Amino acid sequence: MDLGLQNKRVIVIASSKGLGKATALQFAKEGARVLISSRNEEELKTTLEEIKQNSGNAEIFYTVCDVTKEDDIVQLFKEAKTKLGGVDILVNNAGGPTPGGFGQVTDQDWANAFEKNLLSYIRTIRQALPYMQAQKFGRIVNISSSSTKEVLDGLILSNTFRLGMVGLSKSIAREYGNDNILINTVGPGRIQTDRVTELDEIAAKKRDITIEEVRDGFKQVIPMGRYGDPAEFAKVITFLCSEANTYMTGQSLVIDGGMLKAL
Repeated sequence: MDLGLQNKRVIVIASSKGLGKATALQFAKEGARVLISSRNEEELKTTLEEIKQNSGNAEIFYTVCDVTKEDDIVQLFKEAKTKLGGVDILVNNAGGPTPGGFGQVTDQDWANAFEKNLLSYIRTIRQALPYMQAQKFGRIVNISSSSTKEVLDGLILSNTFRLGMVGLSKSIAREYGNDNILINTVGPGRIQTDRVTELDEIAAKKRDITIEEVRDGFKQVIPMGRYGDPAEFAKVITFLCSEANTYMTGQSLVIDGGMLKAL
């Protein structure tokens, strides 16, 4: 299947590692022109070269961007206009918020999670929409969490703001559908990333067991019997953002190997 991504202009937020990096690489393999971003310039430089080498695509660029800072987001899209000539596709991503239950997180934790995991998405979408409206084409995927379908104990901030993201995506999808702008939310289950490793380490310490035992426990409740690979997650995103997807919008998907029991 031709996904029609050749020379499409793509921004992937928080893409120096993890799901963002895997997604940027997948777009690069499809021939898209990709702008990656994160707060760490050294990691971005390394990731840029890795993506170029692994994809054979030289049209990869980077910009340092802290998504909790509005000025950085504005500058990111200025760079996109300069380096890419605009934007066709936006993949929103951000590191997970501080772990903890309701009694363990502070007002500052709540404020930080709002800025990073919801307000940053609002701001990037606000910047991207004028380009997409003008050309009557746009694809936006907001990376969320499996907590949008089934709350996760000890992750009150994720449970709260990821659901806000789903409401945002659904609302905007309805508002801008006539402009051929399709917007979906995709949440990872147990995908092997640094974030999941961090959560597994927290669980191991709390239960006084090894991290291998924590992972074995999860594998037993995942029908596919394993953690997912970031590349598997990235392939779903590239399809949703491609010209092969012409009618799916406003949806909230979870890529979890069948782990969740929620409908």
